[in-house]
Amino acid sequence: MNGRPMPCSQEELGSLFLFEKLSPDQLGLLCREGRVEEFAPGPVYGEGDAATCFYVLLEGTLVLSRRIGDYDVEITRSSSRGVYAGAFQAYLGDRLRQVYNSSLRVLEPTRFFVLPAETFATIMRDWFPMAVHLLEGLFFGTKSVQEAVGQRERLLALGSLSAGLTHELNNPAAAAVRATSALRERVAGMRHKLGIIAARPYRRDTLETLIDVQERTAECVAKSTTLSPLEAADREDTISDWLDDHGIGDGWQLAPTFVQAGLDIDWLDQVAAAVDSDTLDGAVRWLNYTVETELLMNEIEESTTRVSALVTAAKQYSQLDRAPHQVTDVHELLDSTLLMVSAKIGPHITVVKDYDRSLPDIPAYPSELNQVWTNLIDNAVAAMNSTDAGGTLTVRTARDGDHLLVEFCDTGPGVPAEIRERIFDPFFTTKPVGEGTGLGLDISWRIIVNKHNGDLSFRSVPGDTRFQVRLPLTSPNSPPPKEPS
Repeated sequence: MNGRPMPCSQEELGSLFLFEKLSPDQLGLLCREGRVEEFAPGPVYGEGDAATCFYVLLEGTLVLSRRIGDYDVEITRSSSRGVYAGAFQAYLGDRLRQVYNSSLRVLEPTRFFVLPAETFATIMRDWFPMAVHLLEGLFFGTKSVQEAVGQRERLLALGSLSAGLTHELNNPAAAAVRATSALRERVAGMRHKLGIIAARPYRRDTLETLIDVQERTAECVAKSTTLSPLEAADREDTISDWLDDHGIGDGWQLAPTFVQAGLDIDWLDQVAAAVDSDTLDGAVRWLNYTVETELLMNEIEESTTRVSALVTAAKQYSQLDRAPHQVTDVHELLDSTLLMVSAKIGPHITVVKDYDRSLPDIPAYPSELNQVWTNLIDNAVAAMNSTDAGGTLTVRTARDGDHLLVEFCDTGPGVPAEIRERIFDPFFTTKPVGEGTGLGLDISWRIIVNKHNGDLSFRSVPGDTRFQVRLPLTSPNSPPPKEPS
């Protein structure tokens, strides 16, 4: 878009901080090669267009925005004379694709000094050759460092999550192996006891009754409820006394297994009524093997279910086989992330979930949100571990107007006032050398603000630091979410 041509004043250019050190001859060249234009409220240029001009604000108000998905995200608004936009990287030449990396519009009649990109590049190389070399090195060097450190950040995160997942998988897998080994021993013992019972002259109806008791015993194990420690101790004493009274030795070893299975002396009375006193000991011990095998199979089932749940959580966390952008349940993402980083959280930190389950699913990039949750949880855990006293991590969700709020609250020492303005800066970290890259919060900010058109902010006092993520409930082209019935 072209503006209305206006006279160019060397004095006005020289009053700008950008040109104040230039000589009269240099200012004269700028006026001859460039131009002053006044633009009516509206767009000046669009993101992605060929970068043909360098714009310097003389008077008015400009707004720079980036296009993120279906959104135009405002990144800068200024009325400061001398701020610039447009082809300010023209001096890099063909080494960088010369397009506008944002859109520029003005909110009121606004005057710019406009310089063609080729002229700006020539002036920079002729007038400031050393500065150009330094800027080139800074630009490409920073870009290379960001790519390398970003790759390292992803590898560190992957390594940490892999270690955590391995740790979490090892526990149920080891439990399943132990239970399987013990189950083999119990089954062998059951076969031995069954052989002894079979060698006795039992009547058919007695054996049928004993088998029926065994079936009902297995059903009791499946339906057993957890007792309090006091209730369990009392029932163990009662069963142990019953076993002693009926001449069954080592009753104190059998009683805990029966109690764990939810059995009591009424059940033992049924067993005693089914067999004679000479074979009661063998029958009780045979049924004890039945109880133990059922309990061990329950343990194996719980362990393998835990492994399956961990694999499902890992899949949910990584968003394998899923579209990059989809309508998703934020709570599922939070739960999978908490599970994946549970080893890092450790036993000294209590996790509290305060979810508003009535919130609707939202359009988002789930795998990238998981990256944000990981970064924010990691920072909260590091802050609380810095005091060696542990603490509480509270993850809360709520509705905030037309946004969904996700809040991470920790009870650590807080963010010092002197660094609060810098914590979202790339490469800024308070962690020791080698432990932090300083990109976690920068990446999180860009994912939330640039990609989701949301907001990432924080407030902090000692003992209460809250990082708050706000995500739009709908995209511009989506209908309003349905409220849960």
